[in-house]
Amino acid sequence: MSVFSSLVSEPSEQILCFYTNCTNKIQIVRVDNTQDLNFERIVFPGQRLLFKSLPDSQLEIHTNPTKIFTENLALIEVISCANLRVHEEMST
Repeated sequence: MSVFSSLVSEPSEQILCFYTNCTNKIQIVRVDNTQDLNFERIVFPGQRLLFKSLPDSQLEIHTNPTKIFTENLALIEVISCANLRVHEEMST
């Protein structure tokens, strides 16, 4: 049971993250170390994505430079989720 509990974190430990696909290519993004261990999304050019993650997680960005998108996906960038964190301002 201790192995399972180490994989699942409390929601209060999660941060809200924001990513925009600023390229003209379709991307597949994946996040490791999340409660949903299979977090993967298709992000179209110009699309914005909000997601929750642990601060020490990383967003992997994959794309394919060829026309056949389902083959030869390449990891093009890895970004720390802490760098994608949304900082909310409190209004009084």
